[in-house]
Amino acid sequence: MGARPASFSFPAEFQRHAATWIAWPHHEPDWPGKLGCIPWVYTEIARVIGQHERVEVLCHDAAVRDSAASHLQAHGVTSNVRLHLVPTDRVWLRDSAPTFVYGEGGQLQLMHWGFNAWAKYPNFAHDAEVGAAIAQITGLSRVEASRPDGEGRLILEGGGLETDGEGTLLVTEEWLLSDVQVRNPGMDREAYERAFRAYLGIRQTIWLGEGCVGDDTHGHVDDIARFVAPGVIVLAYEEDPADDENHRRSEDNRRRLELAGAGEGALKVVTLPYPRAVTMRGERLPASYANFYVANGVVIVPTFNDQNDRVALNTLASLFPDRRVVGIHALDLVWGFGTLHCLTQQQPVGQSMPA
Repeated sequence: MGARPASFSFPAEFQRHAATWIAWPHHEPDWPGKLGCIPWVYTEIARVIGQHERVEVLCHDAAVRDSAASHLQAHGVTSNVRLHLVPTDRVWLRDSAPTFVYGEGGQLQLMHWGFNAWAKYPNFAHDAEVGAAIAQITGLSRVEASRPDGEGRLILEGGGLETDGEGTLLVTEEWLLSDVQVRNPGMDREAYERAFRAYLGIRQTIWLGEGCVGDDTHGHVDDIARFVAPGVIVLAYEEDPADDENHRRSEDNRRRLELAGAGEGALKVVTLPYPRAVTMRGERLPASYANFYVANGVVIVPTFNDQNDRVALNTLASLFPDRRVVGIHALDLVWGFGTLHCLTQQQPVGQSMPA
């Protein structure tokens, strides 16, 4: 299904929400040996967000729903949370859920990308149907995004898309243009930019280089660069060239942002540190403070028992003076190769675009 240019508008995460969507954890292979800890992390996420907006929770089956209800009740989370029976393979709704957009005429709609588990895992049949389930729950219409060449569904994930809400988009070349974990074979930079214009109303696409070391998705932007306001970007930046491959990557991305306008003052770039390298069983994990999530009145930030936790929290507090900034312990969570932004998906306020 095609779309005329500028038919849609992609709101920024920092604009007002009606709700946040999450899916309750149940897939033990995502956290080998640690699944027992993860529901308590989710409970704390729901508790904090639920103080500011409704939390919609997808539950794989009745047993998962009962587990979610028990954990939430134990932490006193008894209101502003709704549980829905919706099968899922994994719980990373940033990627498997649709992207909420405003359509022509301003109505809230669901932009439903094709999903193939990051072109990496074979089990994604349930996750591919999450968009249809959310459409049924919300009553919102759903747009099936197609490739510009008409060759089937357009495969994208929300974790790879970051907008200022005013027509600028951040993506990475590693995610969409490399020959590893290829989502849409044959699509080039120009084809992606046409799709972004058509389905998200994007006027300017800023291409960064690589994502952070250890990123299972192969280059999602939400671990490295985020808009906190129009024209203001926080960039995960590793300062030590001797210590970390992330230095080379983040320096390249800083230069790309300068070329895109930071040098002329069109963009303000604020750096966030990385925590120390986090590993599990010898495997590097994508620990990044940039994977924060912005909700109404609060910003939740992954923390890693690191001295830079305080630096990251203070930096983000200075950028969000009208919101609480709350750290969520993520050392267990990141064993699943994602943290707070990866597991959430925001639903903008209203059935139509706010004035």
